[in-house]
Amino acid sequence: MRHRILTHHLPLLVLSAVSIAALYGTRPYRDAITRASFATAYPALVLLAITLLIGPWNLIRKRRNPLSGDLRRDIGIWAGILGVVHSVIGQLVHLRGRPWLYYVYAQNQHKSFPLRHDLFGFANYTGLLGALILITLLATSNNFSMRRLGTPRWKQLQRGNYAIFALVAAHTIAYQTSEKQHTIFVVAAATSIALTIALQIAGFLLRSKQLVFLKTQR
Repeated sequence: MRHRILTHHLPLLVLSAVSIAALYGTRPYRDAITRASFATAYPALVLLAITLLIGPWNLIRKRRNPLSGDLRRDIGIWAGILGVVHSVIGQLVHLRGRPWLYYVYAQNQHKSFPLRHDLFGFANYTGLLGALILITLLATSNNFSMRRLGTPRWKQLQRGNYAIFALVAAHTIAYQTSEKQHTIFVVAAATSIALTIALQIAGFLLRSKQLVFLKTQR
């Protein structure tokens, strides 16, 4: 654990802090809450993408993927921490003092169906669901949970990372569309999402090819 703290967690802490500080300083927003929400969003997305890039990258390099690699798990922990922090702060950005209006329409809008079903509501629901799954994975990203649940169940639970990425990608795209961010941030988000999808597809094809090869050898 000491080795992981020095070689994984400490560098990830520094990298996260520097990234957040740099992004925080680029925003013209007046209030700290809006800046903090923006500054935590992109590092969380990038770290989440990296957790899904490691597996396919190992396959491309013809390296074995362990059941639970320490590096991937530790990156996932920091992706989870930043994702949860971003989710909490994000509830305070719009509609100050009325966070429930992220998910339901105000009474004076006179909607027959109270749950928000516009782009803003879609962005918030995907973000909320992604955060809830993220908290579950973050809480079980440890050896105790692996032993307690058993390897098959634990691994099945950790595959929720794919669902989180899909929800976060939808959340990101929805907010990029509604808030009309600068091109550089749109490109950064789009690149992270597209690269992750491309390598996941490549990894899937490689695994399928390996399975076909193994079956022909029997």
